[in-house]
Amino acid sequence: MSNLLIHSMSEFSDLILGSMHAAGTRSIVEVGAEFGGMSHQLAAYAEATGGSLTSIDPAPKAGFAEWAAGNVHVTHVADTSHRAMPGMTDVDAWVIDGDHNYYTVLGELRIADELSRRDGKPLLAFLHDVSWPCARRDMYYAPETLPPEWVHPHSWDGGVKLEDGGIHAGRGMRGMGQFAWAEKAGGPRNGVLTAVEDFLEEVRSDARPLAWVHVPAVLGLGVIFDASAPWAADVAALLHPWHDNQLVATLELNRLRNYLTVIEWQDREASRIGGRAAA
Repeated sequence: MSNLLIHSMSEFSDLILGSMHAAGTRSIVEVGAEFGGMSHQLAAYAEATGGSLTSIDPAPKAGFAEWAAGNVHVTHVADTSHRAMPGMTDVDAWVIDGDHNYYTVLGELRIADELSRRDGKPLLAFLHDVSWPCARRDMYYAPETLPPEWVHPHSWDGGVKLEDGGIHAGRGMRGMGQFAWAEKAGGPRNGVLTAVEDFLEEVRSDARPLAWVHVPAVLGLGVIFDASAPWAADVAALLHPWHDNQLVATLELNRLRNYLTVIEWQDREASRIGGRAAA
């Protein structure tokens, strides 16, 4: 079922790589490699520009570590983002697509911003999953590794639907034991977009000019960049037509509704024959 849903950050490669080219990016840090789809494109960009890619992922899919070890432009760091990121230096761009929960994302943005200011680099960060379903709801791969006070009550079996913010046992979009959803959407300290908004509010209090772009497609691409950077106007010109684009958002909603309907049909059929559907 999952192959019916376009979900990779690599779908935004034209916007991401185009922005990097406009910004003169050379040193890239990626958080969350998983299958390596975006990693391959970032590595190709690094090779073409004489740059480097550092990919942080404690447990990528099979074959990724071997691929990274065989690519002179790629370094794989098998650790969590909060432990590995502080050791990075002179980073031109951050690509954040790791754990999709408030605590992790807010920490990643704070670290990226602190390092950018320390090294005199304008902040340029790309984030995935800033739209539904992770915008206002935490998703956990390993909640036991997070501080308990930051973890919402969650379900490994429950699924999520567009029409409400609750949880549905054995129904809706779900992780089938691979990840857990917070049982309720919304409220403080919940979701990727909430983390982004709270980070931007912190930055505004320091009167630093960070720009924000939200592309409402393929689960949502977010871009944060320094509006005072010499390349900011070029990046803004590339991304502005996609920011909060209503047509794109409508198409994404339609796609998600169709996908969730297929899951519902599959669940209904599995229930009829006594099996269990896979979302």
